[in-house]
Amino acid sequence: MIVTGSTLDDTDRAIALCRQHPHALRATAGVHPHHATSLQEHDSERLSEQLSDPMVVAAGESGLDYFRNFSQPAEQRRAFELQLGLAERQQKPLFLHHRGAQVDFFAMLRAHPRVASRAVLHCFTEGQAMLEDCLALGLSIGVTGWICDERRGQALRDVAPHIPADRLMLETDAPYLLPRTLRPKPAHRRNEQHSCRRSS
Repeated sequence: MIVTGSTLDDTDRAIALCRQHPHALRATAGVHPHHATSLQEHDSERLSEQLSDPMVVAAGESGLDYFRNFSQPAEQRRAFELQLGLAERQQKPLFLHHRGAQVDFFAMLRAHPRVASRAVLHCFTEGQAMLEDCLALGLSIGVTGWICDERRGQALRDVAPHIPADRLMLETDAPYLLPRTLRPKPAHRRNEQHSCRRSS
């Protein structure tokens, strides 16, 4: 399982968790666009060290999110560019986030074709046109429980058959995106499953 880093501190915690369970877990190292303002130029060395950790298999979750704009778009672009450069130098695959920023997102990825061709767009929810843009860049496509949402998942259900099998990645996005078709629904509403101890 891949434990996602969304801030520098969260990445440290993800790496520590992976070291406790090295046979089951690996981490990503990065800063989510919601936290872009927290990533400054002087943090490059720290993030570079995180990316070089043997427990870290990808750079991210990074990208652009103009839908919520928890960080200003200019700050998001600056932080994304920094992470694109580090991923390129460290030769790490990218774990990408995108929402509502298609023009800037693809322009920035096209400027880094070597890393784009080793990237996965996490939690893809868009339609055919964006799928074609992603595939043209070489992106792999991450599909979550969103596909089970009868209210919002129709576009994804329509394009899913057009995702090449070697570019399709299944992900949980746990603890978010609990599949709406899950029965019975857990009382905690989190997308997670607790293991049960077997009786002897």
